Amino acid sequence: MKKEILSMTVEELEELLLSIGEKKYKAKQIFAWLHKGATFEEMSDISKKTREKLKELTFLYYPEIAQKYVSAIDGTVKYLFSMHDGQLIESVVMRYKHGNSICISSQAGCRMGCRFCASTIGGKIRDLSAGEILSQIIAAQKDLSQRIDNVVMMGIGEPLDNYKNVIRFLNLVGAKGGLNIGYRHISLSTCGLADKIECLAKENFPITLSISLHASSDEERSEIMPINKKWCIDELLLACRKYFDETGRRISFEYTLIHEKNDTPAHAIKLSKLLLKYFKGVPFHVNLIPVNEVAERGFKQGSEKSIQTFIAILEQNGINATKRRRLGSDINASCGQLRAANATKKG
Repeated sequence: MKKEILSMTVEELEELLLSIGEKKYKAKQIFAWLHKGATFEEMSDISKKTREKLKELTFLYYPEIAQKYVSAIDGTVKYLFSMHDGQLIESVVMRYKHGNSICISSQAGCRMGCRFCASTIGGKIRDLSAGEILSQIIAAQKDLSQRIDNVVMMGIGEPLDNYKNVIRFLNLVGAKGGLNIGYRHISLSTCGLADKIECLAKENFPITLSISLHASSDEERSEIMPINKKWCIDELLLACRKYFDETGRRISFEYTLIHEKNDTPAHAIKLSKLLLKYFKGVPFHVNLIPVNEVAERGFKQGSEKSIQTFIAILEQNGINATKRRRLGSDINASCGQLRAANATKKG
């Protein structure tokens, strides 16, 4: 079986080259070419003989752009990528003053079942390999002819449900000679796999951990997030506190505001008490997200006044909270919607 070359580290490439009688120094050249999005034919400083051997032993595939949308409002770019087996995933490039950020997918589909999320419609098809996760950044950079500075693992799929491939991806994306994106510019979002959060803390990546919390009681969270039936809020927040104690990295809590479900002043007070129980005296942040009104879900956004009231209550309790700026609103830039729409057409 051929190996996927884009998932290989420099050290693994060196071993491969030595096994076929080639000099290992070529590994760094090949690694650099791969992370620029080059095909074997485009690797001009690698001999044809070596390239032919690599083709025999490995396969190389970059995602094809099935659809691309550019926001007329803020320049956000949304990609629907087609993978080697025809599976569709989404990536979104967002432009900020401090550089370009990309939101990438870690799975084709998702099995977590969060009721407000379009990515779970249809369930999980398969995990993405480390190379496939990485290839989204490479393909976007090549298409835009611009460097991507920041990575957000908040697209389709649950990153910690694809743990081994995500860890390999993190090793690849920060490697010198490749994309070389600093870990402090990478954020990983999880719906709350408490055991994997504890494992991640031991990996020693100084990334930002974002927790999809979305409720302040087990009853409310279990209703919209099935994962809470396996790891309750207390177990999740205890794992988060351990993560902070071990890494020193501030945690961000994502809270989707759903009208008449979790966005009242009473909910804001409960959320404040809950978070301060575990994180009083240490830095953390609450990122408030007005729910995307996905047709299949039926959830609605509250008023701007209700959102600001919620923020004010958190701030009165000494909690740093902001409302997420919605980018690409004219192109449905939130992940999952485009993939779901195409699946519906095919069906």
